[in-house]
Amino acid sequence: MIVPVLLVAGALGAGKTTLLNHLLANPDGRRIAAVVNDFGSVDIDAQLLGTATEEVISLKNGCICCSLQGDLLRTLSSVIKRDPAPDAIAIETSGISDPAEIIRNLMDPVIFKVAPLETVVTLVDPQRLHDDPEIAEEALWRSQLRAADFVLLTKADLIDRAALDQARAVVSRIKPPSAIFEIARGVVAPDLLFSREIGAPRELPRQLPAMSQPFATVTWTSQVPLSLARFQEVIRQLAPRTLRIKGVLRFTEHPTQPILFQSVATRGTLAPSPVAPADGLTAQLVLIGRDGDLDADEIDALLRGVIV
Repeated sequence: MIVPVLLVAGALGAGKTTLLNHLLANPDGRRIAAVVNDFGSVDIDAQLLGTATEEVISLKNGCICCSLQGDLLRTLSSVIKRDPAPDAIAIETSGISDPAEIIRNLMDPVIFKVAPLETVVTLVDPQRLHDDPEIAEEALWRSQLRAADFVLLTKADLIDRAALDQARAVVSRIKPPSAIFEIARGVVAPDLLFSREIGAPRELPRQLPAMSQPFATVTWTSQVPLSLARFQEVIRQLAPRTLRIKGVLRFTEHPTQPILFQSVATRGTLAPSPVAPADGLTAQLVLIGRDGDLDADEIDALLRGVIV
């Protein structure tokens, strides 16, 4: 049996988990297994995706493109041997992953024979590109685009037409306009993601030179009640120095409803969460930023101010 693989790439906060959630909830008759990789010790993405399907496998605490290559290949082998086997496997990369190295590993002849890489899709947040245009010059961002069969401009309902067109123009420097699509709330036709004819292994994209990890992560948890108003004040202080914040929290203002918080650069959202913090916790929060921008002790001190 052959099980095609979908690789979902993109920068931190681009909307990868939202897209996979929609795909798992609307599989169009396919049985889809998801492999996710959070950069941090609290695997928020796997918890959220686990509400849509039981077929979620988590690769923890690292970047698929580096230390977890062996885990990825072993996981794919295990998933394929399940009974019944899935009809497709979707791999969500970390936002700090270079797809070139992941593709290189998926081209392993043994893996490709039974789990061929069918489609690579890269997600781009137009608002992030508008707020931080220098991201378009980063080698990692450009490598994520070059590896893609399709590029999805996400959250198109949250940005005006001029900014969307600007993002499309920037992406068009690397990918043809026919390969760029706009989506909202992760909604995309499954046939777009699983429609590429599988033939010989694809040409390997150019690999980024080896470099030291430019990202850092801080995990914060709490077991005591939290104030939503104070949390919002602290986030306003932390947002400028972080690239991504994601977590599940319980606030005294909403004692029975866990809240999902997500932040990309200066844009943050609060929404009811389908999952609650782990037993005994009122907060599970992961903050990701450039190395040197995050001080764990300072962040802990600030977030302790949220405690009621």
